[in-house]
Amino acid sequence: MAVSMRRQIAQNKRNTIFIIIVFVAFISLIGGIFAWLNGNVGILFSFMAVSAIYVLIQYFLADKLAILGTGAHQIEKVENPRYYKIIEGLAEDANLPMPKVYIIEDSAPNAFATGRDPQHACVAATTGLLEIMDDKELRAVMGHEMSHVKNYDIRVGMIVFGLAAVVGLISDMGLRMLFWSDRDEEDNSPIGVLFALITLILAPFIATLIKLAVSRQREYLADASSADMTSTDDMISALRKLDTHHRPMRQQNVAAEALFIAGPLKKSVISKLFATHPPLEARIERLENAKK
Repeated sequence: MAVSMRRQIAQNKRNTIFIIIVFVAFISLIGGIFAWLNGNVGILFSFMAVSAIYVLIQYFLADKLAILGTGAHQIEKVENPRYYKIIEGLAEDANLPMPKVYIIEDSAPNAFATGRDPQHACVAATTGLLEIMDDKELRAVMGHEMSHVKNYDIRVGMIVFGLAAVVGLISDMGLRMLFWSDRDEEDNSPIGVLFALITLILAPFIATLIKLAVSRQREYLADASSADMTSTDDMISALRKLDTHHRPMRQQNVAAEALFIAGPLKKSVISKLFATHPPLEARIERLENAKK
């Protein structure tokens, strides 16, 4: 497991750089299409500049935006000694700096971690999670989140989901520009217009597929890491409770969906198709097989 964790940390650091480059290039490509449609190369340079600025903003402020978007509020030890002490113990066991600790006032059991690195990490749990989990199960759930902190999943997630959101926004703007372009119809190549249209429509789906590729396997590793840090039986028990008591959160945030240990959105055919986490049943089964 130690080897897998080190490999995952190195891979996540590489992935962060790679994903930033891919997204900037992809947004620049979209900007190039818009520039061609409007006969204005300045649009391309504007897209490139805006994408670079957005990456910087996302890197330094995404954790605060995630906290704000989920309605979490920071606490000190005196406000919830049981929860706070569990995080303290996990941080000490994992040799990590103490993260900021948050609570979300919501009866739906859930938790998440965010931040750009272990020195700037935040962990949050809902009141519903704190109510239904015993101490061992709560330690397992928060151990899962601290594993995300230790292996830099939080940085990859923060970058990917923020950039994925802006790709969807730019795609929507592009479609509007495509149909309201000032250029004469005869100046537009049908093949070029078709390429532009397909690219703009597929942009949010490409962003979603990238999110899926990054998210699913890391959940299995975080489960296994928490099981090593706490207990496999405790992690299994916690996941079973999450499965039994699962309900959508009141303050839903699609962009922050993949940060949570369990899907916070209302279940639907579409949400299952594009789920950023493997099913809880599959995660439980993998842990049970690891015990054999």
